[in-house]
Amino acid sequence: MSINLNMLWVSASPALRFLDEPVLNYLSQYTAIARWEYHQTVDEGGSSEVAVCLLLNIIKQNKRPIHLIGHGVGGVIALLFARRYPELVSSLTLLAVAVQPANTWHAHYYQQRKLFSLSRQQVLLNTVYNLFREKLPCQSHRLVNIFSQDLDNIPLSHSLLQIEKISKGSVSMPLMVCGSKTDPIVSYPELHGWREWLKPQDVIWECPQGSHFFHYFYPEKVADQVLKFWNYSAFNHHQANNTKIQN
Repeated sequence: MSINLNMLWVSASPALRFLDEPVLNYLSQYTAIARWEYHQTVDEGGSSEVAVCLLLNIIKQNKRPIHLIGHGVGGVIALLFARRYPELVSSLTLLAVAVQPANTWHAHYYQQRKLFSLSRQQVLLNTVYNLFREKLPCQSHRLVNIFSQDLDNIPLSHSLLQIEKISKGSVSMPLMVCGSKTDPIVSYPELHGWREWLKPQDVIWECPQGSHFFHYFYPEKVADQVLKFWNYSAFNHHQANNTKIQN
């Protein structure tokens, strides 16, 4: 059975779904966009390999190459997929993904656990305030529970024993990397480290505020930049095809 998707939001954080909804709702006013989520059972080990294979099961049924977009670990999975199956991806948009892709908030959590004699709940509470600063989207105790769920679900091998690393590098299709000037995880060096890998048609864009979840606080601003990039990529693709035909 074939499907006909144009754009797909890749998520590896079902517990954080509410933080993605504002930008998805805005994007859906202008284009058809679907959402894919990675779910992991309690007894499963985290594996980006498994997540990429599960994503392939959906995308390989699509009638044409697809625009992928993802935030955080979802963006990491989209990046790994685009590297492995470039023929299936039209463009890639990464939100809050560091040049060392495995450098997620989860890695920072485990680093704090190793450095300080603090409990899981204490470090998660510190993490919540660090990620959102003074603008919590809901009560802190609820956020701690939500982020605890996300910590147990991610398809990466971060733990107290080791912090996973993923190879740096770009992709063959057009790439957009978005970040925030106030993000404590994907800081300026982590975001602008991508410049070493960018192609002429690639884009880096920074949101002035919003910390790590800038797409939640500024959905219209983020969506407008993403739509501009998608339209630019589609125009360049059309021009390239016309050149091939004329030749």
